[in-house]
Amino acid sequence: MKDLLFSTTDNWAGFVLRLTLGLIMFPHGAQKMLGMFGGYGYKETVAYFTETMKIPYVIAFLVIIIEFVGSIGLLVGFSSRLWSAAFIAVMLGAIITTNYTHGFFMNWFGNQQGEGYEYHLLVIGISLALLIIGSGKYSVDSFL
Repeated sequence: MKDLLFSTTDNWAGFVLRLTLGLIMFPHGAQKMLGMFGGYGYKETVAYFTETMKIPYVIAFLVIIIEFVGSIGLLVGFSSRLWSAAFIAVMLGAIITTNYTHGFFMNWFGNQQGEGYEYHLLVIGISLALLIIGSGKYSVDSFL
């Protein structure tokens, strides 16, 4: 099990992919957990997920933890495969519950009622690549 979670090669691709995904996802997690970057913080985010979207509390909790702790885990290269799999689950959930009905494209020009799912597919693609190659250079996983 340890090899499955922490094995990696000393490559630049894993390093670049995990930093990219970690840096992209950290603000989303910080919005939900801490209220940074214009977010509402933990309490209000959980209330929105559970009351407005009717998502169970445990799922709301896991989304917040995955986006916040998982992005930090990716930045330091700790258990990148686990966090990548978790991000795939979060992004598939977002597509199914929110974005699928708005089509493929992001709402760049404000002519849709919501955002499309192209961003989510990019995150899934980066996560799949990390699942395959691991954390790469300068990662906690490489020391474990």
